[in-house]
Amino acid sequence: MKIVIHPAVDSARLETLLGIANGRAELVNCETTADVLNAVPGADGFLGKITPEMLARAEKLQWIQTFTVSLEHYIFPELIEHPCTLTNMRGLFGDVIADQVMGYVICFARNLHLYILQQLEHRYEPAGGESSRVDNAFGPGVVNNMDRATIFLPDTTMLVVGMGAIGSEIARRALAFGIKVRGVDQHPDLVSPPAGVESVVGTDHLKSELGQADWVVIAAPHTPFTKGWFNSDVIQSMKPTGYLMNIGRGAIVVLADLVQALQSGEIAGAALDVFDQEPLPADHPLWDMPNCIITPHTSGYSTAIAGRHLQTMCENLERFLSGQPLKNVVDKKVWY
Repeated sequence: MKIVIHPAVDSARLETLLGIANGRAELVNCETTADVLNAVPGADGFLGKITPEMLARAEKLQWIQTFTVSLEHYIFPELIEHPCTLTNMRGLFGDVIADQVMGYVICFARNLHLYILQQLEHRYEPAGGESSRVDNAFGPGVVNNMDRATIFLPDTTMLVVGMGAIGSEIARRALAFGIKVRGVDQHPDLVSPPAGVESVVGTDHLKSELGQADWVVIAAPHTPFTKGWFNSDVIQSMKPTGYLMNIGRGAIVVLADLVQALQSGEIAGAALDVFDQEPLPADHPLWDMPNCIITPHTSGYSTAIAGRHLQTMCENLERFLSGQPLKNVVDKKVWY
């Protein structure tokens, strides 16, 4: 049995994979495209990034393991039609991305994103106004403007759009803060939401669910269905006090429509880690909006990820070599 690897992995990871193979397969670690084209005829498995030219020479190929979770950059027509099984890297990022989402939530709820800007100006000014501050005589017996400038999380509802591995972790984090959580998914009957999630419904219920949510978190992949999904028509279904967060894929949100919604007050704010054009152009209007938090596609970064990546490769290599069902099998027609 032969397994081709491309791009080539470092010596430490290759040694680990060789240990898993344990003589049951030849592992060919290919540096260049030419190396792959020479090695792939007769290959049974492929780890990494395959191209149409490579696939055309792989007459025996049964399994491809991608190095990534997202597949919009990976899928091509010949691969969709090929009988091989495709597996991806889903399951690596859920907790670290969920942490970043809760960072956005807490920023908006406690005005931290505004206070950071004020700090740079050496300006000591609470949201709601200094005149509302409680004095020692009266105490906090009456709700005032400083109180109203905050958001009490247990009084809010989060809608997670895409209840896969990442969406489920976001739900767990939100539930721990006392937030009520609901979900929307293309296949609600196939998801297993965390205990405490009120409901998971199909995408045909998206608009009605948006109208109930204070926090809307897009955790869906980029697929033919989700491209341009959050346009003006969908965004207008949100509450005017709602916040939209996208840690899924930039292509899902029509940025021009989001800008219009923020400028007109149709929604209260947004937090974006992904964009349809990256880097986000320096002259984009989102940069100057105080109710928009921009992070440069960082939510999936953590020292925990590389080890999980290798573990997933090793587990699926062992499963393939021993004839067991593979993890993270992808429906190539829908890209996830």
